Amino acid sequence: MVATGLALTILAGAPVVHAERPLLPGVGLGDRRAPVDATSAPWRSIVRVQTNLAGRCTGALVGRHTVVTAGHCLFNPRTRRFLQASSLHVLFGYDRGEFTRHVTVARVATDPAYDPASATPKVADDWAVLTLSQPAPESVPSLPLSAVQLSPGTPVMLGGYSQDRAQILMADRDCHLLGESAGLLVHDCDATRGTSGGPLLVRTPTANGEGWSVAGVGVAAGPGPAVRNFAVPSARFAALLAKDGAAGQP
Repeated sequence: MVATGLALTILAGAPVVHAERPLLPGVGLGDRRAPVDATSAPWRSIVRVQTNLAGRCTGALVGRHTVVTAGHCLFNPRTRRFLQASSLHVLFGYDRGEFTRHVTVARVATDPAYDPASATPKVADDWAVLTLSQPAPESVPSLPLSAVQLSPGTPVMLGGYSQDRAQILMADRDCHLLGESAGLLVHDCDATRGTSGGPLLVRTPTANGEGWSVAGVGVAAGPGPAVRNFAVPSARFAALLAKDGAAGQP
């Protein structure tokens, strides 16, 4: 697809396609992805988002009742509409078919400007906020959104449920921000289909030392041999989360 002059491949959840790793969009020859413990920090705050149509993506807990993911993960190409909240499921601690909690979705919000059916969708608007019907497990902390302007070279991480290893959480823990383009964060984390909606994590000082915050959500991969992937900055949906918080939404 083409968006604001950038040729991108959407990293949507899709049926598993067996292929050599170098052929997977968004993964380089020196694939750095490795399994991570879905019950340890910060990975326990990453969830698997599934639909009644057997689609799957990744998401991040950013509030006791709130998960962020990629908007295109919730789109039904047959009806050319977004799926209803009742069709969505969030799985905590997913690993090899097991999970610690299954929570349904009560409400979905997407950017009004994002239309996946358009010939040129605005990829920078490809985000979604899911309001859960029940709070997340107490053992799973929510991740804050990064409010800092990141510089090229900033170390980041990206994890998710990749199409080629869909049953375990995989992450690239040794990648960097490359810059910004067309309203998107550009990074070199290895990530492929199924990782869409996964949080681009950046270290953040906290009262207890250092933690991790969400700089954006992964949405697409660029073409070519060099790994150059894209994430929607958290600033694109931060206002909605702040509005819900002010209105008393969890």
